[in-house]
Amino acid sequence: MIRIFRHIECEGPGFLAELLRQRQIDFELIAIDEGQPVPCSLDGVSGLVFLGGPMSVNDSLPWLEDELALIKKARAADIPMLGFCLGSQLISKALGGEVFRGDAGQEIGWHAVQRVNSSTAEKWLGNDNEEISAFHWHGETFSLPQGAELILSSKAYPNQAYVMGKTLALQCHIEVSVEMVKEWASLYTADLAQGGPWNQAASEIVINLENKVGLLQKMAQPLLEIWLQGLKEGKTE
Repeated sequence: MIRIFRHIECEGPGFLAELLRQRQIDFELIAIDEGQPVPCSLDGVSGLVFLGGPMSVNDSLPWLEDELALIKKARAADIPMLGFCLGSQLISKALGGEVFRGDAGQEIGWHAVQRVNSSTAEKWLGNDNEEISAFHWHGETFSLPQGAELILSSKAYPNQAYVMGKTLALQCHIEVSVEMVKEWASLYTADLAQGGPWNQAASEIVINLENKVGLLQKMAQPLLEIWLQGLKEGKTE
């Protein structure tokens, strides 16, 4: 069973949930935004997923400390983890990296990411060097924990995705659906109002949205399926 941590209602598992249902893989949603506690036990858990959110991993929130502790425990138990945006920053901080404001300002909207030139990146992303238009919504970034291998980069933020064994952390959002992108563009207007060189307007974000999301999911599906192959079955302590 995969355990998914949601930190705000509008940032759910999206496309990942579709894949899990299609493949009849059981998952449990922990709604932190509704006050659900962070389960400390990993019994019966084959993988952990940490979704996004508008908060910072450096905020003083009790559940953040609980999730950081759980990530360390899961790493010690060799349980695969997957993080999107805030989730990737949580994994980074828990495993020894740092999370901080980026020099490029907010990276919001559809911006290209590139596969780095390495055997690990090729294993996870294939041998196509073509740029991918991924969806972004962040102003902070992370340093790579010791032992992490970078697989994706962007012009604004070099550290876009990395792997550590069977764990995959992505600063960008490859889990979004059309509905999610529309909702964020409507809800997070304060972020959009800040402007900046990497901050797209809402009108630019939603134009040709179905096509943009479709292309993103075409890239996301094989990447997520590689992560799913690493799921650890059985009881852990």
